[in-house]
Amino acid sequence: MTRQRELGRKGNPKPLWTCPAAAVTMHAMSRIASIAVFCGSSSGRNSLYASAAESLGKEMAKRSITLVYGGGNRGLMGIIASAVHDAGGHVVGVLPEAMNLPSVRTEQVESELLIAKGMHERKKAMYDRAEAYIAMPGGIGTIEEIAEIYTWRQLGYHRKPVALLNAGGYWDPFISMLGKGVDEGFISDPVRNILIVESNPSALLDRIAEEDNTVLPSKLG
Repeated sequence: MTRQRELGRKGNPKPLWTCPAAAVTMHAMSRIASIAVFCGSSSGRNSLYASAAESLGKEMAKRSITLVYGGGNRGLMGIIASAVHDAGGHVVGVLPEAMNLPSVRTEQVESELLIAKGMHERKKAMYDRAEAYIAMPGGIGTIEEIAEIYTWRQLGYHRKPVALLNAGGYWDPFISMLGKGVDEGFISDPVRNILIVESNPSALLDRIAEEDNTVLPSKLG
């Protein structure tokens, strides 16, 4: 049975994200126990995207890694959640109130469902519950989510692994843009290199597990 609760209610645990040092300490002291996956609410036109989502979900369940995702069972989001759920893994979905609809949740795939008042609270809850972050193919929302958490890594707000599952070469243009940023002096080599990129789900999880929490040079000089 899915446990559902609204965020911000009395008795809910306080998030770690209000104290970045606490989140860093927790990650450094234990294996990766949870990963937030950002991906599309559509499946996309390339069948490789769905296959990658299913493979990543199965591999996460095999390694006892909790999936934290945006809730529901549409598109790649639903595929990875179902894969983790069906393999006996733990799934935490975070939905904003406006999206808590039968059309979004046609099947039960979450072990826990958190209802956020809005998008900012939703993202914060996902960031708080995860010890690493992966972006799969997706649209504007996915790009925004991975760019924000990557930026926070650069600024030292956290030292958790940030990664791309580059299924079907979907993220190649984004990776090229980062390279352009390095060439033009807007992005440093250490910041570019901290982003983990793999096309194979198992290899990606291996690299995330090996991440050494590198301290990046300060943007403030």
